Amino acid sequence: MTSEQLANLSIAEQASLTSGGTAWSTASVRDIVRSLNVSDGPHGLRRTVEDGSVFQPSVPATCYPPAVTMGSTWDPDLVRRIGAAVAREACALNVDVVLGPGVNIKRSPLCGRNFEYFSEDPHVSGVMGAAVVNGIQSLGVGACLKHFAVNNQETDRMRVSADVDERTLRELYLPAFEHIVREAKPYAVMSSYNRVNGVYASENPWLLTQVLREEWGFDGLVMSDWGAVNDRVASLSAGLDLQMPPNGTDDQITAAVEGGHLDREAVAKAAGRLLKLQERVDRAPRFAQWDVNAHHELAREAARAGAVLLKNDCGLLPIDPSARLKVAVIGEFARTPRYQGQGSSRVVPTRLDTAWEALRHAAGPELDLTFAPGFLLDGADAPALVEEAVVLAADADIVLLFLGLPDAAETEGQDRTHIQLPSQQVEALHAVAAACPRVAVVLSNGSTVSVSEWQDDAAAVLETWLGGQAGGSAVADLVFGAHSPSGKLTESIPLRLQDVPSYLYFPGQDGHTVHGEGRYVGYRHYDTLDVPVAYPFGHGLSYTTFAYSDLMVEETGANAWTVRATVANTGTRFGEEVVQLYVAFDERHPTRPRHELRGFAKLALAPGSSGQVELSLSGRDLARYSPQLGDWRVDPGGFSVEVGASSRDIRLRAELYTPGDGRAERLTEQSSLGEWLDHPVGGKLLRERLAERPGAVHPDEVDPMSLAAAIQIPLVKFNGPTLGLDMDAIRTLVAAAETEGGATG
Repeated sequence: MTSEQLANLSIAEQASLTSGGTAWSTASVRDIVRSLNVSDGPHGLRRTVEDGSVFQPSVPATCYPPAVTMGSTWDPDLVRRIGAAVAREACALNVDVVLGPGVNIKRSPLCGRNFEYFSEDPHVSGVMGAAVVNGIQSLGVGACLKHFAVNNQETDRMRVSADVDERTLRELYLPAFEHIVREAKPYAVMSSYNRVNGVYASENPWLLTQVLREEWGFDGLVMSDWGAVNDRVASLSAGLDLQMPPNGTDDQITAAVEGGHLDREAVAKAAGRLLKLQERVDRAPRFAQWDVNAHHELAREAARAGAVLLKNDCGLLPIDPSARLKVAVIGEFARTPRYQGQGSSRVVPTRLDTAWEALRHAAGPELDLTFAPGFLLDGADAPALVEEAVVLAADADIVLLFLGLPDAAETEGQDRTHIQLPSQQVEALHAVAAACPRVAVVLSNGSTVSVSEWQDDAAAVLETWLGGQAGGSAVADLVFGAHSPSGKLTESIPLRLQDVPSYLYFPGQDGHTVHGEGRYVGYRHYDTLDVPVAYPFGHGLSYTTFAYSDLMVEETGANAWTVRATVANTGTRFGEEVVQLYVAFDERHPTRPRHELRGFAKLALAPGSSGQVELSLSGRDLARYSPQLGDWRVDPGGFSVEVGASSRDIRLRAELYTPGDGRAERLTEQSSLGEWLDHPVGGKLLRERLAERPGAVHPDEVDPMSLAAAIQIPLVKFNGPTLGLDMDAIRTLVAAAETEGGATG
């Protein structure tokens, strides 16, 4: 579509393109602009049968594990392949844009939509989210990155203001979006429902225009979450291109243009971005169908790779499927799987594996499998079911106990109030463990659950999260040892909810959720303060063991390093290890998290073999965001490179030094005396000025106790004889510091 063709559209026609045509498609105009179909995703398509309502049933599609499980794979290539498979199904189902991935930070384990997000860490979220986008767009189908931004709770989500300081925004809540926009270039971004520091995300020019487009270079379309627009004119002016779904308010746009309240060019730009999206997705091929079985096996691979072995005392797992053993399979989830979350992302699967059937299929003739439900999924008391389970357990060599959260416990639209498993399930565990101490718990849940109250009754704990439609077969693969667990936690598991850093602030009140914990979310909090946790970020066991050695750090440029380490499989089974790279700062009084993840790699190793990982560090990995500068800066000083198996299992460490990037904070009249003296330009200017004034008190000659108090005083307060400065001299110093490079180094 040329600019001339766009100009030939009337203002009313252009306005119509800034709102949806139906609940799941964009508007069309004559034979110039076609309607584009969108579908929820990205762990599978929710392509509705009819287009009249958001509540229409959807056609079958492969239900892959959601982001909570995909994140725990720490395998971007696998996630990219899933994105490409979703795109292939989109082509077959005439879908132009997949609404995903979601990369919001897991600020609290209570968020009802955590199953749709990857991690508490922005680096993991950014890398995995970019892999999804690259996979989806590899076939020309559009990906829509969401929910922009700071959509970290469901309580009052359509109105609540997420109140966050800019440094926390830049260092924690925005980096995943920034990485994906810069590296994967999604065709679309979805604005969130909530307000950000008082301004609705859908009508926030700082967020949608200044940051997203001008700073990050986003050149795609910005659409709203469904029903997120409150003011059509304000949203369009702020940088929102497409309201979804339509609500019959296009006339507000035309009236605002005609009344001089909205720039006609703003409407043309928004319409033009929809046309650009059309041009991009028109390159996607169309298929009549997809390989249903192959996609099911891909879902099985992902479910296996995302399962995390939290505990495995005495090597209880894996179970030899050919052994002469009695194994009691207990728990309704074994035959009625919980495999995805509730809400707009719910997929109708093409088929559904259950763990009970998969275990029976994989078991050898000598393995005696029995089943008892043990509890009811609705949480009602069922003493007869517990008694039946105890009888089976007493006669078993091993118990596989399937526990988890019911559908109603975590869903879009509402947050959880606690992180406990249902009490009836915990009571069933206690009773079963008393009858048979060799219990392996298999968990099904979309967000962290507390394990502290019951894990002593379990010799092994396998966290499978939500396994998608092939999760049952994946469990059998892992339990019987056909594959070794290789997932790692992308969110910390606290000992109790009260230990969570956002506990006092979540979900807020009076229309505001204050992010009082700042940047200290998840391991950034626990590790900085040495708070005990049940299981740390990055933790995950294997059926084999790994040794780390030969850390080498090579400086490759200004604030650039290559980090290499060797990992060996020292056990007897094939396995995969996720090697994690952290940058650490040791400070007496922390001004930033003690360490932060800056890279990772997943190695597949045969027994006795080894491999080398190579990861890069840049200045941005060391930088902090300076609200005063309005940019990132690298401070000079020492730091450490840490390589390990989790945030609390650091195997290798090297001490390094950075000279910084030469940037310094801007100096003003209100900058303290200490800030002036420490400034590379301002300190020199101030000392020179004082040297010119005979009889003036020189800070370098003041006794330490007096100086300690004085350095906190703003320079403007020294207007007088103490330093021999007057306001003209102070203003001259500020101007000189700015001129000689104090603002930028």
